[in-house]
Amino acid sequence: MPRESIVRLRDVMRREGLDAVLVVTDDFHGSEYVGEYFRERAYLTGFTGSAGTAVVTADEALLWTDGRYFLQAAEQLADSGITLMKSGEPQVPTPTAWLLEHLKEGQVLGFDGRTVAASFAETLGDALRHRGGRLRADVDPVGEIWEDRPPLSAQPACLLDTDLVGVSREQKLADLRNELEQAEADCLLVTSLDDIMWLLNIRGADIPCNPVLLSYLYVDSGQCWLFCNENAFGELDRIVLQTAGVTLAPYEQIYQIVPQLTDLTIWLDPHKTNFALTSLLPRSAKRLERPNPITARKAVKNEVEIAHSFRAHQADGVAVTRFIRWLKTAAVAENATELTAAERLEQFRREHADYAEPSFESIVAYGDHGAIVHYSATAESDRPLQAEGFVLCDVGGQYRGGTTDTTRTVSLGTLTKQQKADYTDVLRGHLRLMAVKFRSGMNGSQLDILARQPLWDRGLDYNHGTGHGVGYMLNVHEGPNGFRWKGECAVFEAGMITSDEPGLYRAGEYGIRIENLLLCENAATDGFLCFRSLTPVPYDREAILPERLTGDERETLNGYHQWVYDTLAPSLSEEERVWLQEATVAL
Repeated sequence: MPRESIVRLRDVMRREGLDAVLVVTDDFHGSEYVGEYFRERAYLTGFTGSAGTAVVTADEALLWTDGRYFLQAAEQLADSGITLMKSGEPQVPTPTAWLLEHLKEGQVLGFDGRTVAASFAETLGDALRHRGGRLRADVDPVGEIWEDRPPLSAQPACLLDTDLVGVSREQKLADLRNELEQAEADCLLVTSLDDIMWLLNIRGADIPCNPVLLSYLYVDSGQCWLFCNENAFGELDRIVLQTAGVTLAPYEQIYQIVPQLTDLTIWLDPHKTNFALTSLLPRSAKRLERPNPITARKAVKNEVEIAHSFRAHQADGVAVTRFIRWLKTAAVAENATELTAAERLEQFRREHADYAEPSFESIVAYGDHGAIVHYSATAESDRPLQAEGFVLCDVGGQYRGGTTDTTRTVSLGTLTKQQKADYTDVLRGHLRLMAVKFRSGMNGSQLDILARQPLWDRGLDYNHGTGHGVGYMLNVHEGPNGFRWKGECAVFEAGMITSDEPGLYRAGEYGIRIENLLLCENAATDGFLCFRSLTPVPYDREAILPERLTGDERETLNGYHQWVYDTLAPSLSEEERVWLQEATVAL
């Protein structure tokens, strides 16, 4: 029996003359995480992961998601009548391929064009037209059936001072206009929220854990228009923005402005700009399609951002280390569960004045829940911690001065030899990547093997990337830098911050992941780069098989643990210092 939401959606489809409906996870800005108003795919299907695409026809309903969510999606879609499509697996078509195979001549695919990237919609539309089909992007079918839909977020925003970000918004705009001139573009249209926030030194609160303001941006040689909820700013901040040459306009007005951009060369990123906007561009406009220049500039942190990031990570390292000590010494006796453990971490973090909020929903996954890569505990799934096995903790924080993301897998009691071997080999890959020195000009696709090799040697692997770029007081997942053997990664530059997080997941048993954030730096040898860890949190020595470590891996581990102790000890009590000293003693 299909979900009631699917039944009601099909009623709308019949009324609107739609043969299929596409429902994506994105908001109007292509954000990875979205506010409550935009969670149409979750409402429709019941699957709550951060990545997924649904397709509904008159007689089928399907949900595509990636390897991080296969186990979670299988559980949440059970008995829903929705078929799970495991993206990237053999014989599993993409949503586009499936639609092209199943839609017949003359049939219509509907979706909300504000939530679908122009590149995807235009490619799909061209393919459908060749088969006699067509798109309708002016409908919001799920919105019509979502009776208790939350309102669009309208939270306050604030401006950041230059002493916190290093470069004024005036200077950033001047640099951007120079790039526009060099590219022979008349203007730039930006919809990605993290890019807009970074350029104008703004932070908002419209998406939980992501300090962004719902907004669009238009910049040309003389004007800068920010389309947003104007009431998000106080009177003084409005004056500051106006003085910097930034004009505020209503959020939805962007859709009236774009059709007026006649006879201009417009720089836009079709992978980040929604189809509804590009559909409104006048025919006389020329599209300069390439990544917007803000993304690459934002990825390279300046000296001020780096200095603040180290302080933020030290503060977070204190909190996470105290949390690990509590997990290993008191959590089981206190009858802690996955949810109460996450609450305890928040208590430790809130002790620091610069802490604002998590940078994503904390993952505390005990036992076989750890094998669900992005598990999120609920009241129904919450499990008590016990004095055995692993608990996987993937946690991040937003601080005034930095964004953190740390994963530690913690043993709560007796481990099997296989568990220790698995933990050690994940750690070995993590350490190898952290310690590498490499030639300038290399990217994360070329380095990813360092993290996977110890597992590949055993015929094992993990079904996610090894690392992602991280923002500065912004989104915890940002491009273009990363580590992954599938797909493109940007060439590394000194100043980039990237996560290093290999893992291993045994379905029905346990999961292991270890993560630090790495700062890319110039090495002592000209023409070479290296990484420096930002994250001072001990690994679990009790889970390590020392005999599996090479000499270099042991040296890296011991050096890192000495740095962790030296960094954190001044902020800890005597009792905590004694525990940390034991936890970081050299192997």
